[in-house]
Amino acid sequence: MAALRVVLDTSVLVSGLAYPASIPGRILAAWRQGSLRVVLSRYILDEMIRVLPRLPRIALSAAEIRDLADIFMFLADIVEPTGETEKTLRDAADQQVLAAFRAAAADYLITGDKDLLALTGKYPILTPAEFWARHGN
Repeated sequence: MAALRVVLDTSVLVSGLAYPASIPGRILAAWRQGSLRVVLSRYILDEMIRVLPRLPRIALSAAEIRDLADIFMFLADIVEPTGETEKTLRDAADQQVLAAFRAAAADYLITGDKDLLALTGKYPILTPAEFWARHGN
């Protein structure tokens, strides 16, 4: 069976890096082990680069964080989102994440963002816990 293709938003990436034993951490581990195909965009990676230095739990220099983003560029499928905006999405920053999901034609968008989760009736969007309950090892 082919691995599921998922888009991880920045919060899932950051949480998984900060807390490896958490559900987002397990999702990242499944990616590393080849059980998932992760799709990211430059926007998601740039946002990760901006957020990680603010977390004291992540003891990485700015150069190490950029290196990590470069590694993710090689490990993930990278899409450049285009297309229409979702008019019902409240937060304009979330448009880029949703557009990446649509461009990826992924199975799921995994996020903890309440604005994106409000669209679950229209798109296959799950929290990390919901995704793990359905597809975790």
